[in-house]
Amino acid sequence: MTRAAGFYWRMRKQQAKLQLKRGSSDAGTRGQVTGGRHLDGFAQLVQEVCVKAGFKKSEVFFDREVPIPGYYRPQKFWDVVVMRDGKLIAAVELKSQSGSFGNNFNNRTEEVIGVSRDFWIAYRERALGVSDAPWLGYFFFLEDSPASDRVVSLAGSPLPPMAVFQNTSYLRRYEILCERLMLERDYTAAALVVSDKKTASVRDGGVSVGAMKFFSSLYAHLAARS
Repeated sequence: MTRAAGFYWRMRKQQAKLQLKRGSSDAGTRGQVTGGRHLDGFAQLVQEVCVKAGFKKSEVFFDREVPIPGYYRPQKFWDVVVMRDGKLIAAVELKSQSGSFGNNFNNRTEEVIGVSRDFWIAYRERALGVSDAPWLGYFFFLEDSPASDRVVSLAGSPLPPMAVFQNTSYLRRYEILCERLMLERDYTAAALVVSDKKTASVRDGGVSVGAMKFFSSLYAHLAARS
């Protein structure tokens, strides 16, 4: 995990430097991630788990895109796709956030819920042509910083938010999001890990959304089908 986190932070720095050399600069820290591939270290961890569970590397796709049919849109490119005999076995969405927490939390929430809804309706309509439900995973990598761990105020409203969101940081809100994605069966497993940018240290963002539980769930699903 630490190695994958270190790769992430190095890629962000490299991509930011490339943006400057090209004479263009994305707003905020966006230029550090628009180059892509910064989460490949975690994609490789997923691949390693798949291989240990009995799948071949050629059956795990993250460096080659395998689009999956959708319901509201024609196709969706997942970050990691596991296939066997022409059938979808598992798919993983990898996302991250460093800085600009207030601007991106709602976008990330709407995005992840939309992706799962699009997938499961397509599955119901037999767009994937499989009978056994695939394993879906959501893996979120968050910067460990005072800004992400600080309590954020909520806007006043005659319709107050649920009590669980009172006096919460963005870290806690992401934890709630991941917990509820699993509770509502939007995703089979969801993980939230946080990492310090300077040291690349990694820790779980909550007991119920730990990386070990995430990878153990994936392993069990794949091992039963290998």
